[in-house]
Amino acid sequence: MVYVKEQLASKSQPTNTYFATIIFVGCLLVLLAAAVSISFGAARMNLSTAWSAVFSFDQKLTEHQIIRFLRFPRTIADIIVGSSLAVAGAIMQGSTRNPLADSGLMGINAGAALAMAIALAFMPGSQYSVLLLVCFIGAGLGAGLTYLTASLSRKGMSPQRLVLAGMSITLLFGAIGTFISINFNIGQALSYWTSGSVAGATWAELALTAPWFVVGLALSMGLARSITILNLGEEIARGVGQRTVVVKLLSSLAVLLLAGVSVVLVGPVGFVGLIVPHMMRFMVGVDYRYIIPASAVYGGLFMLIADLIGRLVNRPNEMALGIIFAIVGVPFFLLISRRVRRAFE
Repeated sequence: MVYVKEQLASKSQPTNTYFATIIFVGCLLVLLAAAVSISFGAARMNLSTAWSAVFSFDQKLTEHQIIRFLRFPRTIADIIVGSSLAVAGAIMQGSTRNPLADSGLMGINAGAALAMAIALAFMPGSQYSVLLLVCFIGAGLGAGLTYLTASLSRKGMSPQRLVLAGMSITLLFGAIGTFISINFNIGQALSYWTSGSVAGATWAELALTAPWFVVGLALSMGLARSITILNLGEEIARGVGQRTVVVKLLSSLAVLLLAGVSVVLVGPVGFVGLIVPHMMRFMVGVDYRYIIPASAVYGGLFMLIADLIGRLVNRPNEMALGIIFAIVGVPFFLLISRRVRRAFE
């Protein structure tokens, strides 16, 4: 334990005041972005009209209905999805010691997308709760196959094998999903869902997914200290008495809960869980007791800004979130890959 403390002390850690400032500023920015998200969108309206719908709703006015039933739940969905993806990415990167870990690169999104294709083809008209369960199962299948494939080598699982296994599973599930969409004529519905959008978020969907988000976030916070120790190496973690298998299983459960909620609400969006944790690691250091809450706050902010750009760049049309994140995420992925290229040699 003394060695672990020395290892953490040797790396720059934020003071409590600095960390509180980071979180406070992030929360203020989230509130500001949420206010802008509610005020502006495809439909043009006065700010006074938009905010009167928040404090004095009149169901007879079309503008008020747009705010209450479209923009408001969409804004909350942005925060939930952004926080979920960022925290899931942080947990994956810490528990696997893989700086390239992300739900979009580890087979989780691909598994959920394949499950959604199967549901649309064989269970048309299913209730939202059924689709939620199906996506969770698909996400778990994708993650399980990725970890299993990466562990088949005699040398065991390594960060580079994990990434390659995730890409392989993603390609396989993508091919199967395309086959199903062509044969069952669900290509348009599946393409809309996989492109990534929170435009269709409703209060009913938020009520169903919010409890899972809270459970996943609480579990992640509780695992933060264990993930910090595990990130130093399994040998060190075992040396201080940590039950690494239990920590990894609970970490996987938290990732499935958070990634599953995100995929159901917005579709299989990638790169959020890759970008935000790296930014937070730069800001608050390597301790996941700081990284996870900071990722939750700034992940919501990142998602709100991306959704606003998608809505406002070409009004009244919208740009899919998948396109925006690809434009930002691919260069970031290449940068991180270059920094860790020695792991692939």
